Amino acid sequence: MRALQAFQDHGGMLRFAEARAAGIQPTALYRMRESGAIRILARGLYGLSDMPPQTQPDLVTVSRAAPRGVICLVSALAWHGLTAEIPHVVDCALPRGVRPPRLDHPPLRVFWFGPEAYAQGIETPVVDGSIIRVYSPEKTLADCFKFRNTLGQDTVLDALRRYRAKFGLRSDDLMRYARLCRVHKVMQPYLEASL
Repeated sequence: MRALQAFQDHGGMLRFAEARAAGIQPTALYRMRESGAIRILARGLYGLSDMPPQTQPDLVTVSRAAPRGVICLVSALAWHGLTAEIPHVVDCALPRGVRPPRLDHPPLRVFWFGPEAYAQGIETPVVDGSIIRVYSPEKTLADCFKFRNTLGQDTVLDALRRYRAKFGLRSDDLMRYARLCRVHKVMQPYLEASL
């Protein structure tokens, strides 16, 4: 069946718009859902019922539901192994003016970034057959300093310590993103203390 093949070609998941672009009619989606071949993962996002378990289901769901979204802040820290926290929400950056997706699960915390801050430092790893967009460790740290009052100073400083232990101190990259996020004066003393 062509519809099942389209799902398999897209890592077992399709957004409604992707299904339509692949030539799958809405009635075919509804029949597949009623027969149990697919299930609703989120509003407008469908997945094969017999998909193997995913290693990062929350990140993949958010990435598929919000194609312009970028995993950021605590979620990105967890992705890069720079925090001991287990995120209870997925932090997602969107360009200003873009509507966030409506998701029942996972819980989503959206941050709107300006054009330059949004577009820089994006990495695109493939996870469970889907491309996710996540900020690099250096961009994530700069963003965390920018949102330090929301995240908590302890979380940010712990992330900086873990970053230094894992990657060394790439101060040029860190300061480039710190300038971009306008937190270079805040970050500078912490980087100097780390030398």
